[in-house]
Amino acid sequence: MTRTVFFISDSTAITAEMLGHSLLTQFSGVHFQGVTIPFVNTPDKAEEAAKTIRDQAKADSMRPIIISTLIDPALSLRNRVPEALHLDLFDTFISTLECELDQNASHRAGAAHAITDITEYMNRMEAVNFTMNHDDGVHPRDLAEADIILLGVSRSGKTPTCLYMALQFGVKAANYPLTEEDFTIQGLPKSLQNWRKKLFGLTIDPERLTQIRSERAPNTRYATLENCRFEVSESEALMRHCSIPYLDTSTLSVEELATTILHRTGLKRQAFS
Repeated sequence: MTRTVFFISDSTAITAEMLGHSLLTQFSGVHFQGVTIPFVNTPDKAEEAAKTIRDQAKADSMRPIIISTLIDPALSLRNRVPEALHLDLFDTFISTLECELDQNASHRAGAAHAITDITEYMNRMEAVNFTMNHDDGVHPRDLAEADIILLGVSRSGKTPTCLYMALQFGVKAANYPLTEEDFTIQGLPKSLQNWRKKLFGLTIDPERLTQIRSERAPNTRYATLENCRFEVSESEALMRHCSIPYLDTSTLSVEELATTILHRTGLKRQAFS
């Protein structure tokens, strides 16, 4: 079964998408076709969105689902599209909070993603720049600034995890790719020896690794299952020998990886996006 889901917002629609997807993943027997409509911040745009949803209802012969974070009641699509199921995420909680806090909400569109703390925002951007400049072992001389250094074989998930940690948590995350040369020295690479306490390893199932590498470099020794098994085995042996904690990335999302690493290392997030 396929159902069309509209994520509607008077701002970026990021909140509607995040919360909406969290709800929808609980229904594995349904295929959801998502449509995002951001910046519905005028009556004309609300009416245009309503028409799009009504047209989709006719095409599907089934009620669309609207997941909305529209702040302004005047822009609500509830009365404009009676043919749809409406889930108004802000309306569900705002009135309850207003009663509890004895204060009216600001009803300001985009407040969740506005730059309310310039220092925190700049720290987050600085972390992103640092992480991009320290991808795959680049600039090892200023690793003293790093909050954490991820190491693992090529394509084990180091770069996306580092970038997520920087953007979402404001953590300065560097990474170092382990290669065959590193497996011959019976210890940490020289550039990492002073930063043992900052190290955290990533590993991966060899069969999953060969799939990923084959998409990037098909028909190469780099992508063969035999080579992937060798590299994963050697990298895990190195991390155990050096008492470096590590995590298997095979079935974890980047969000799960980043959050687990912060939890296991005790790192404090520097930003709340």
